[in-house]
Amino acid sequence: MGNAGAASLEGDNNMNKLLIFHARECPHCIVMLPLVDRLEKETGVKIERLEVWHNEKNADLMRSYRDIIEPKCGGQLRTPTFMNTETNDILCGEVKYEDLEDWATK
Repeated sequence: MGNAGAASLEGDNNMNKLLIFHARECPHCIVMLPLVDRLEKETGVKIERLEVWHNEKNADLMRSYRDIIEPKCGGQLRTPTFMNTETNDILCGEVKYEDLEDWATK
């Protein structure tokens, strides 16, 4: 399942394969998105933002990674979910900036 989602992302050679699945009204996402902005400014890392509550294509992509995300996120697809599509490393929910930075710069 996850391979199909990853294949759809391979067209952009500049993408580093770091994603955040988020939702506009999600309070945890509202907390995390400024930390993503800070991380990008401080480290140069780029994280692709994929809104999943109002964008069915992005929601389908998140669902395509269900087998990878759910075991690491309490058995659920949750927002926000951070995913490295090359390593399948996942972070779920609100995390400290330092943990986000460690995940993104491995």
